[in-house]
Amino acid sequence: MALIIFDYDGVLADTLEDLLQFGQEACNVLGVGHVVKKEDLSNLEVMSFATYGRACEVPEQLTDEFVQICLKLFAEKKSPPAIFDGLSNIVRRFAVNNIVAIVTTNSSQNVNAFLSKHGLSECIHAVYGVDSPGSKAQKISLARNRFSADIKQESVFMVGDSLSDIRAAKEAATTSIAVTWGHQSIEHLLSGNPDYVVNFPKDLIEIIEK
Repeated sequence: MALIIFDYDGVLADTLEDLLQFGQEACNVLGVGHVVKKEDLSNLEVMSFATYGRACEVPEQLTDEFVQICLKLFAEKKSPPAIFDGLSNIVRRFAVNNIVAIVTTNSSQNVNAFLSKHGLSECIHAVYGVDSPGSKAQKISLARNRFSADIKQESVFMVGDSLSDIRAAKEAATTSIAVTWGHQSIEHLLSGNPDYVVNFPKDLIEIIEK
């Protein structure tokens, strides 16, 4: 039995357009004259709402407010984001014989609304959001320790779309899988030396179930 940890934004949830729109709205509310573009996300060393705000030229004293505005806009969205094609079936498949968790810089509330919409709530054993204490690496370790009695220690995977996901996996001594359908370029991901790179959701099956 493996522990399979997914990032949320850009891995399960197709949130790019929402992130760009909400980032711009937050800048506008805060009086920051920055035009938000994809590069503000794709070049981040650490993927979080706080670092996203800094990339959008938000002053440090307003960064926390930028984060709260973005999270609030996600929570108020009438319908949760779409899930990337093929991932619903893959999550369900993995959940049959494995432990599946989510570690994210989004809020647990937003993630749980997304899971409910896509009928995946029963497939996910734990969600560690921005409202949970600790760094991403610490949350990966928390999940591994929580389910240690049920999993093989060498079978822990972190599936992410950012350089910081790869680094967090390495810090937590976990196998890193970088996906190319998310928010950061393949070149940026490769600079973190991930254990695996996948271009399509179905490729996860071969790596995790081999």
